[in-house]
Amino acid sequence: MEAYVVFKDLAIILITAKVFGIIARKFKAPQVVGMIIAGLLIGPGVLGWVQQTDFLAKMAEIGVVLLMFSAGLDTDLKELVKTGPIATLIACAGVFVPLALGALLYMAFYGVAAVGTEEFYKAVFIGCIMTATSVSITVQALRELGFLKGKVGTTILSAAIIDDIIGIIVLTFVIGFKNPESKAGVVVLNTVLFFIFAIVVGFISYKVFKIVDTKYPHTRRIPIIGLAFCFVFAYVAEEFFGIADITGAYAAGIMLCSIRDSHYIEEKIDINSYMLFGPVFFASIGLKTNIEGVNGELILFALAFVVVALVSKIVGCGLMSKLCGFNGIDSLKIGVGMMTRGEVALIVAQKGLAVGLMSDEYFTAVILLIIVSSISVPIILKLLYAKSPEEAHA
Repeated sequence: MEAYVVFKDLAIILITAKVFGIIARKFKAPQVVGMIIAGLLIGPGVLGWVQQTDFLAKMAEIGVVLLMFSAGLDTDLKELVKTGPIATLIACAGVFVPLALGALLYMAFYGVAAVGTEEFYKAVFIGCIMTATSVSITVQALRELGFLKGKVGTTILSAAIIDDIIGIIVLTFVIGFKNPESKAGVVVLNTVLFFIFAIVVGFISYKVFKIVDTKYPHTRRIPIIGLAFCFVFAYVAEEFFGIADITGAYAAGIMLCSIRDSHYIEEKIDINSYMLFGPVFFASIGLKTNIEGVNGELILFALAFVVVALVSKIVGCGLMSKLCGFNGIDSLKIGVGMMTRGEVALIVAQKGLAVGLMSDEYFTAVILLIIVSSISVPIILKLLYAKSPEEAHA
């Protein structure tokens, strides 16, 4: 493909994402819903105007990293610490229930498998895909609604970060049965080391940024250095600790959320995200969808897969939230907020394909789950907050 073709693709993505974002807003839905629908329409599954490429995939990855960095910057650190233990319990329930129900779903379609057999591990892997939570879309929806910094929003963010860490550990256990070189203990150790590293480096970075911010307040060098810091931490998380880059980006944002110019950094980052990287990320979800070669059995499995994946998060996270003291409507908000799946589910599915735990025909079900959850969650959250709003935070 000629290099200049990417300019055509970007122009189509930006225009259609904006147009459908405006249409979504006219229908009182978050703009991200329109952007995802735009990606679906212009992608290979419908009109075929834009094909998913490595370049667009990298652009989308930058988009989700920037979103999570902004979410970290917009986090109330005191509220995050306060919700930490509760978020851990919610995350554990949000992993266990989808893992169990996902495995049972596979066995319901393809027969009960004995523990230790190939089919048993495939069934457990289907559950592993369901454990992944991607809050990028939830984050954007809550930001548009003005409730990201509320207790519910902070709990969702915290639980989702912990959820993915637990999910990765579970995935490592499952893959270990296929690949003896994969050691779960190493993953656990790396995860602990990453958070120790983040705390130490975060404290030092906070002090350094505070000094620079005092000496050069409200200057462009602050957000530029902050953006570089975000990218470095996203890289370090993946390269040296095996932790998702979005976790590193979110951690970087939290490290800087208490400096005086944190909102100034967020404002400048949002320009890049809003103008280019954000629309590419949300549209890329639709671009990944290809409906060719789908048969009746696969459609039935995919529909059941989506329903179980969505309901299991509401049941697991919602019930645990209720047990942790949230009222009924806020528990439902947390359960719904944890339903979204995105890049983490795709990464898990791709790893399963690589080690033979899943065949490529089931990838359609994963894509359908991402599409349905990405479109439905912002709409449901909007309805829930309209019925029972928290104190709004800009």
